[in-house]
Amino acid sequence: MSRTIGITTAERISTGLVEGRELVGKVRVHEVEAGAEPLLSTPPTGIAQTLAQEIAAVARGSSIDAIGIGMPGIIQDGLIEESPNLRQLKGINMRDLVSEALLEFAIKAPVFVYNDANALAAGLAATRGHLDRFIRVWTLGHGIGFGIYPPRPGIWEGGHTVVSLDPRERYCGCGGVGHLEGIMGHRAMRLRFLDMEPEEVFENALKRDQRCVEFFKLWHRALAAATANSIHQGGPGKFFISGFNAKHLDLNLMRQYLEEMVKMSPLQGYALEVAPSTDENAIIGAAVSAAQSISPI
Repeated sequence: MSRTIGITTAERISTGLVEGRELVGKVRVHEVEAGAEPLLSTPPTGIAQTLAQEIAAVARGSSIDAIGIGMPGIIQDGLIEESPNLRQLKGINMRDLVSEALLEFAIKAPVFVYNDANALAAGLAATRGHLDRFIRVWTLGHGIGFGIYPPRPGIWEGGHTVVSLDPRERYCGCGGVGHLEGIMGHRAMRLRFLDMEPEEVFENALKRDQRCVEFFKLWHRALAAATANSIHQGGPGKFFISGFNAKHLDLNLMRQYLEEMVKMSPLQGYALEVAPSTDENAIIGAAVSAAQSISPI
């Protein structure tokens, strides 16, 4: 049975040891100042060093077969080609940087870097018994992630799906117009509502504040539109919705909008489920993906 280490950097740096498909012991969380986003102002070498330290702390000198790291952005063979939410990582090969940093701790296990939403998709597949089927995951956080399992060729930046033709929709972190992330992303909502925090927007929508109610509908319709686009391109199936802002989701409203958008009967066999936003699923997914990278199923 493989012994792998998984790391997620989606909301904080969390690391765990995984045997097979199960977490061993407790998750190690890199302590940072409350409310801080530790990676935003850290140079790539600093991030690599921090990850190496966390890996070494979890490994505790034991033999490790592989290491999987989930990070935001377009990632190909360890190279971060683009990362709108961590711009300093563009063009950086994090696999090589982390591998080099690990030499200080005498760890030579192969390192693999995956899109963090894909890592979460793998974790949900592993923990829900879905390793034999195609699943998709939306992560609603500072940005909007879109993960798939099993991996398929393509970019899969679903958070940048164009869901609006309004030229005023310019809130996406990548600078693109009309993107899903520009409507649903936490940072985008802060830019849109300069007079209140996203939590207050949803609270005021429940109090029937008209401006917030209209945005609440737009927020749901945007996710339904992006999901409908995915269904029309990849077919029906299971969609998980996770991330710290998934708690605001009204599944009934989203299903109502999806029913308006997906009309062809062969495409209507989709299912939606809100998945708890836990580090464990993403850690297991990154570790399982790494294990599969050295020993493909």
